[in-house]
Amino acid sequence: MATEEGVVTSVGSGGTAWVRTVRSSACKACSARHSCKPDDSKSMKVEVLNPLGAKPGERVVLTFDTGSLLKATFLLYILPIAGLLAGAIIGNHLAGQWALGAGPRSGFSALIGFCGLCLTLLFVRKKGNQLGRRQRYRPRITRVLKSFPPSVVQRAMPLDDTRPPITHG
Repeated sequence: MATEEGVVTSVGSGGTAWVRTVRSSACKACSARHSCKPDDSKSMKVEVLNPLGAKPGERVVLTFDTGSLLKATFLLYILPIAGLLAGAIIGNHLAGQWALGAGPRSGFSALIGFCGLCLTLLFVRKKGNQLGRRQRYRPRITRVLKSFPPSVVQRAMPLDDTRPPITHG
């Protein structure tokens, strides 16, 4: 299980919450990454399942099943490359069957390879959207650590700073 810490900024409908987290390398392969809303280069907001009923201002631990992460990684990175290679091999074979010369054969092979890449990218997008709607592929709150005042959540205190906020006035 992959884990991250964050602060709940708001509670959504349907048992979800919006949590501000620090962007990590695990985000690149997450099938639910389209539901994230980057705020700046380091932090982002992500919609997570909220089975514990965490409230705004609470610091929480999020978990994500690593098996799902590996499946999403395969879908995003390996499958498109396989589509490109399969298309190029098929294009080369067809060009040989049609007795095309060396120049046109390479171009035809590249064209069919590009078509294979495009088809697998369309498949990946459709499949990724389907997987992103399943609860198994979405991050969830597994533990509530502590609460922060709403003013801290509004100001987006850095997640690694555990000192109390400085208030003016």
